[in-house]
Amino acid sequence: MANMEHKCKLQDTFNLNGMYKKGQIILGGLFEISFKTIIPELSFKSKPEQWKCESLDFIGVQMAQTMAFAIEEINKDETLLPNVTLGYRIFDNCVKLPVALRAAVTLVGGLDEVSTEYNCSGIPPVLAIVGDPGSTPTIALSRIVGLFHMPLVSYYATCPCLSNKQEYPSFFRTIPSDTFQVKAMAQIIKYFNWSWVGIIGSDDDYGQYAVKTFHEEIATFGCIAFSETIPNVNDIDKMHQIINTIKHSTANVITVFSTEVDMNALVREAVRQNITDRQWIASEGWSQSVVLSSKEFFRSFGGTIGIAIRKGNIPGLKEFLLQVHPDINSGNNLLQQFWEKMFECKFSGNITNSSTKPSWKECTEGENINNTQTAYSDVSDLRASYNVYKAVYAIAHALHNLNSCEKGNGPFENNSCADILHVQPWQLHHYLKKVSFSTHSGERVAFDENGDALATYDIVSWQLNSDGNTEIKTTGVFDKASGSGTELFLKENEMFWNFATGKPPQSICSKSCQPGTRKATRKGEPVCCFDCIPCAEGEISGQTDADECEKCQPDTWSNSERNQCVPKEVEFLSYEDAMGITLTAVSLSGAALSLAVLSVFIYYRETPVVKANNSELSFLLLISLILCFLCSLCFIGKPNNLNCILRHVVFGISFVLCISCILVKTIVVIMAFKATLPGKNIMKWFRSLQQRGTVFLFTLIQALICIIWVVISPPAPSRNTKYQNSKIILECDIGSITGFSCLMGYIGFLASVCFVLAFLARKLPDNFNEAKFITFSMIIFCTVWLTFIPAYISTPGKYTVAVEIFTILASSFGIITTIFFPKCYIILIRPERNTKKFLMARA
Repeated sequence: MANMEHKCKLQDTFNLNGMYKKGQIILGGLFEISFKTIIPELSFKSKPEQWKCESLDFIGVQMAQTMAFAIEEINKDETLLPNVTLGYRIFDNCVKLPVALRAAVTLVGGLDEVSTEYNCSGIPPVLAIVGDPGSTPTIALSRIVGLFHMPLVSYYATCPCLSNKQEYPSFFRTIPSDTFQVKAMAQIIKYFNWSWVGIIGSDDDYGQYAVKTFHEEIATFGCIAFSETIPNVNDIDKMHQIINTIKHSTANVITVFSTEVDMNALVREAVRQNITDRQWIASEGWSQSVVLSSKEFFRSFGGTIGIAIRKGNIPGLKEFLLQVHPDINSGNNLLQQFWEKMFECKFSGNITNSSTKPSWKECTEGENINNTQTAYSDVSDLRASYNVYKAVYAIAHALHNLNSCEKGNGPFENNSCADILHVQPWQLHHYLKKVSFSTHSGERVAFDENGDALATYDIVSWQLNSDGNTEIKTTGVFDKASGSGTELFLKENEMFWNFATGKPPQSICSKSCQPGTRKATRKGEPVCCFDCIPCAEGEISGQTDADECEKCQPDTWSNSERNQCVPKEVEFLSYEDAMGITLTAVSLSGAALSLAVLSVFIYYRETPVVKANNSELSFLLLISLILCFLCSLCFIGKPNNLNCILRHVVFGISFVLCISCILVKTIVVIMAFKATLPGKNIMKWFRSLQQRGTVFLFTLIQALICIIWVVISPPAPSRNTKYQNSKIILECDIGSITGFSCLMGYIGFLASVCFVLAFLARKLPDNFNEAKFITFSMIIFCTVWLTFIPAYISTPGKYTVAVEIFTILASSFGIITTIFFPKCYIILIRPERNTKKFLMARA
């Protein structure tokens, strides 16, 4: 046996401050308890000394004790893990990564005590670890324990990088990732409509990642006015630069991602330079700082809104903390140090040799201790300790679910279940992923696919209480798992605003663009900085801060405020318009005048003047002129299918009838002159019947043109918006341009032939040569209609129809005045000339 090879031998053991309690299943814990570390020199001339940790932090002790309390509470619970006893092994990481790694190795290995050189026994390895608080040590620890698939449930590590399950497959946490903290802060800013925000971050992974993520979040609704970085060292010049940036920025809201230590110098410099009227948004790293929220800084930082770890209630914890007592057991040397070094509590006897175990309560009833030390037993604002409590219970519920597995229906190979007393860390990992329960505070605890806790935060506000002291008051909650569709719940009436108005400040680069205007981004500036440009005619914006103006529908137009589309004004030449009334009066006057002349000719039809001018054609011509005057009335009034057809058909036929009569009269004059020449007797071929037939034939051709036009593509009412965007011009669309061209062309052809014949016969040697008057009438007619073409094209709206009516009336008046007024003058004024002798006399 003496030569037998050793079965197991420890390479080394570490002197660690810790707490230990036996149990069937051991849970590990790592906490920041000591903040001062003595590092020995490494000469390697003798065995290196161990690191020593001193100066205990009462909050760290409270968190460690919270873990112990949770395990004690679970062991007493008859419904959770019945017949299974949990134990714990808790170590102090001394806020140093090397110490934390030594503690982790010890927890994973388990055998730091060996009873003999041949039989390996000792403290069993832990099944899961609660800790470490900081992100940096947690990253290192997660890589180590991840090799053994051992769950590591952190209560304070917030780095988003730890959500990567490929890198950290065994990592879980009961504190939300910083990704959710950034989302919560962005939602607060959005809630108060702050779109112009400054951002400051510490010069580390925590601050810079948060700044980067915040940029992405704020870009959806706002802009970053400035971005600054707090240096790790106390750089006065850099602090001055940051303060100057704040002074000269128009942003009234400043978001800071930093720790309390890094933020301290900035706060003091801001107070020294009297920076006020700024709304500060604090990350959880400094939102709960008692030092920074003190009364001396309140003038500048009062009203700060902060994100805080969710506060919870742990019934019975205070009593447990007050009953703590020292233990001589080397496994519980942490509590011994807690009594001997951290607290100046004196007893009559020697504590370490006392047969009795004095309690914390006895100490507090003996000699008073300072306020800093009393925070150990303060359970009114449990945040980090509450996360420790949730972490322990999460592991316990996972173990309970594992223990409740039914044989043949398990999650492992061949549907097997795990043995609770021989469970492996990887088996616990499977159940931990699916754990879900509610705490005493009603908060649901579960992990998502990345091992992250459901994101919940308290929203706090720095304000003065009734005693004039600063109070960090909870005024809202951010709960991403609420399931109500709303994540942010604020009690706005309980928040404090450190401004003269007592209301939330505005923080915008540019004032909102009112309806009727649109945003125009300023060149080289963020999108939140813009000018408000009025919408163009025919465009509107019906909302605030519109990026673009919307075009109105074809039948609508923008109002004067450019915020609403209203129906366009419908315009047409109506009988109610002054112009319509005038043209109607002129048209009726012309028709009445033509009728009067016809009456005169009928009354004096037996006189030489009437007979000499072919009374039958004169009567027909006067009737056609009446129709010409009256046809203009078809152009007045609201266009419809009937009057659109009538106005062109009646116009075309009336004027062809009129011109046909004049043309035949001209032909008759020429033939009558030729008939007086010797050997010429052509009038017998062009008597009254032929004359009427010619007029009818010419008119019939125009009627056929009109019929073909109306059948193929008739004129129809249309809504014209081309010439005036703000109005709809009701007009008659001619339908077929060819048909309209043929109608007008035929009238122009007859008028041209008539003009040529009359011009050739103008010097016939009669005293009353009608050809001269016809020539004048055709000159007026052609001139009016040639002038009509450019005027018609260039005149907009209802005035287009007015031009057409004016042309009809002008040409009609031109004909009646040049052809019939001279005759009426002789008939009515100079009857002595109304004789055959006078008419036959040579001019």
